[in-house]
Amino acid sequence: MKYIFKFPDIGEGLEEGTIAEWYVEKGQEVKMGEPIVKMETDKVVTDIPSPKTGIISMKYGKAGETINVGDPLVEIDMPDINGKEAQDEASKPEFEPVEEGASVVGTLEVAGNAAFLPPTDEVYPSSGDESKGKEPARKALATPVARAMANELKIDINKVQGTGPAGRVMKADIQDYHDKRKKLAASVNARREELFEPEVEVVELSQIRKAIARNMINSKHQAAHMSLFDEVEVSKLIEARNNYKERLASENIKLSYLPFILKAVAQALKEFPSLNSEMDLEGGKLFLKKYYNIGIAVDTEEGLVVPVIKNVDRLSIRELAARVTEIAEKSRTRSLTMDDMKNGSFTITSFGSIGGQFAVPVINYPQAGILGIGRIVEKPVIKDGQIVPGSLMPLSVSVDHRIVDGGEVSRFMNRIMEFLGDPVSLIMG
Repeated sequence: MKYIFKFPDIGEGLEEGTIAEWYVEKGQEVKMGEPIVKMETDKVVTDIPSPKTGIISMKYGKAGETINVGDPLVEIDMPDINGKEAQDEASKPEFEPVEEGASVVGTLEVAGNAAFLPPTDEVYPSSGDESKGKEPARKALATPVARAMANELKIDINKVQGTGPAGRVMKADIQDYHDKRKKLAASVNARREELFEPEVEVVELSQIRKAIARNMINSKHQAAHMSLFDEVEVSKLIEARNNYKERLASENIKLSYLPFILKAVAQALKEFPSLNSEMDLEGGKLFLKKYYNIGIAVDTEEGLVVPVIKNVDRLSIRELAARVTEIAEKSRTRSLTMDDMKNGSFTITSFGSIGGQFAVPVINYPQAGILGIGRIVEKPVIKDGQIVPGSLMPLSVSVDHRIVDGGEVSRFMNRIMEFLGDPVSLIMG
């Protein structure tokens, strides 16, 4: 009996992934739970374990190729299972989630009973539409020869218009479809060469970059953005950080300004809960979140990632500094897990370390707001009626104006500025 294992959805809203590395070869025996392939998604790089024990009879895709959720990954031959045993095997629940190294595989949405086939060389490619909530694709009526040819040429036979009796797909239909596809590809490549001179380099988009593009468009289309800018004098914050920076460095903990900012934001969110919420406009509901999980936008070589620090309101400045150090290292080495990335309720992005002062941060939809931190600059300020040197931290906050009114976001910003201007209040509060 053959079992088709389809690429599962290992994350929230995952649509596709890129094959980073195969761990198995055709004809190799594999046990349930053993990793068979490393996949790169828009959030993590993770190992996919085998759901069954058997022999790999077919692999779909090569390293570097992108496949959709629901598309076949491998066929597993289980020669000792036939007849009623096959039905019993099909009804068994899938194995528990497996953790491999630093990457966590969530609940695997593997192919169901329909993925079991009797021993045969005939292969049925899947369009993957069923896993995305769409109407099931039509099942082509085809000859075995046409199916084998479609599999060899990596053609989804369900997309081929048959010319045989009752619309049956014939070998000639597969060849015609293949020829048209090659002709179209050649035309596109020729046009690309015509448009792009040798000075232009064409780079394939990474999974992270494609995810960033989709998320930014989705945020701009779904949320009503409004932004507010201000500056806060942070001389006391600089002094507090300098007092404890070296002590924590001896424990391999880097103390930046971010732990203080995280704490200030969490405290302010408690006072202004609408900024820690999510709107369901169609359902007519607003979900006020009673947890304070704050995402940190991290700039990596592959692109922007937003790991989440959970329960910020319950952590001390020292604990937050340790978590920020850990998250930064995991982001740099691409060892973030799915758990590191989910359930955020608000986001902070810092562009000051690169050199910017103000920006209009894009909301991490469906969250209600995001705070941007700019570079601290020295400017003259007035204290006690005197002009003295000061250190000003620029702040930029964007909110979903459907949820948050202008007065509330101003009060939210003022509260954050009070905390950052008097960091001892964060410890005492």
